[in-house]
Amino acid sequence: MRFVLASQSPARLAVLRAAGVEPVVRVSGVDEDALAASLTDPAPEELVTALATAKAEAIANDEIANDEDDDAVIVGCDSMLLTADGEVHGKPGTVEVARERWKKMAGTTGTLLTGHAVLRMHGGKVVARAAGHEATLVRFGRPTDEELEAYLATGEPLHVAGAFTLDGQGGWFVDGIDGDPSSVIGISLPLTRKLLRQVDVAVSDLW
Repeated sequence: MRFVLASQSPARLAVLRAAGVEPVVRVSGVDEDALAASLTDPAPEELVTALATAKAEAIANDEIANDEDDDAVIVGCDSMLLTADGEVHGKPGTVEVARERWKKMAGTTGTLLTGHAVLRMHGGKVVARAAGHEATLVRFGRPTDEELEAYLATGEPLHVAGAFTLDGQGGWFVDGIDGDPSSVIGISLPLTRKLLRQVDVAVSDLW
């Protein structure tokens, strides 16, 4: 059975490989901003799940068109940070935005929300769907101004949800988490396993 990861995230790929799965990587090209704007006042959990679902569905359409394989699962993911002030943040994109976010969240807690969608495909058609989200509390440290500027200069926080990583250089500035570490990295292994079971796939089938 093919495992198709609808994400270009190297962190998600690394988590899956370490867990015994070698996925086929496909990039969905979903316009996340446009999709978010099309939703009517979604809760943060609904938003990340809707984005994950859209990514998986976009790849499924390609898979259906190409009919590359008889049996596969497609997994879409999306992550956002819900900060203590109630705001939801994706990737900052610029040094200025990342700096401002870190100034606000240093010494506070935030909730990393990860939405997942799993599509089971057989004979080029989607035969089952499952989706859900995971929430993990993150306790942020207080980097010095010098440390923060050095971190921003690496470019890492510009391209990840919430402007931090747990498994990279950002890990120096995370005091702890309450919940699933793989979810903070980008793909929750426990949640993915549960969703796979809902579409009648055992994780051991993918090893």
